[in-house]
Amino acid sequence: MRRTATHEPSFVLHRYDWSESSLILEVFTRRHGRVALVAKGAKRPSSNFRPILLPMQPLQLAWSGDGEIRTLKGAEWVGGHVMPTGDALLSGYYASELLMRLLPRDDPHPALFDAYAALMQVLAGDHGAAQGAAHTAALRAFELVLLREVGLLPSLDVQTLTFGPLVPDARYVLRAEGGLVQTGDDETASLTGLQWHALQQALDDAASFTAVLRVASGLGAALRLQLRTLLNYHCGVSTLKTRQVMLDLQSL
Repeated sequence: MRRTATHEPSFVLHRYDWSESSLILEVFTRRHGRVALVAKGAKRPSSNFRPILLPMQPLQLAWSGDGEIRTLKGAEWVGGHVMPTGDALLSGYYASELLMRLLPRDDPHPALFDAYAALMQVLAGDHGAAQGAAHTAALRAFELVLLREVGLLPSLDVQTLTFGPLVPDARYVLRAEGGLVQTGDDETASLTGLQWHALQQALDDAASFTAVLRVASGLGAALRLQLRTLLNYHCGVSTLKTRQVMLDLQSL
């Protein structure tokens, strides 16, 4: 069956050289999920695609084809924000790498697309101490929405193995293989039952990304460490490529 799309909200996640003049694109779209496209002639200086097919930029794309890789027919820059820079740029590549690793092709997730678009808006904002904290909270919100959307996040308002209620002042950790379990007070990377319950309520909100961002802004390194471990486990790696780049740059 021939598949076509027009005026499809999209982001370029990754680009590969296909020939001397063309590119293979991995794009994340709102109504079609992750799609592979060939952009014929996109590397030529005269190509209309050349200045448009950039990562982390909101686009509208059109394509057709009946194979695994379809043919790009049109691309338009929607505008709205500039390209992130510095640490924010690496954070954007990190979010894109997560989508590449965890999303199968042709599996639409409109809520996740909206969360990715909102993350790109935050990352493109002004840089400074306050904005850096906003970037961190936005990444945590995106990670949680991603895990929820792909079915890798247990309910955060009950203990996973027993379905028992969370005690507000008790501390719990999110394990890759055991879900949400109670732990001792000496566990540094843990959150209280009240905090986990607040995250679940935020995920259930119609505007989940914004709601989770507000809650995550006060949870700091404890949430970051648990989500990093969980994501690495499901991605099958000890450290994501973009995370390793961040560490290498920080060591210079």
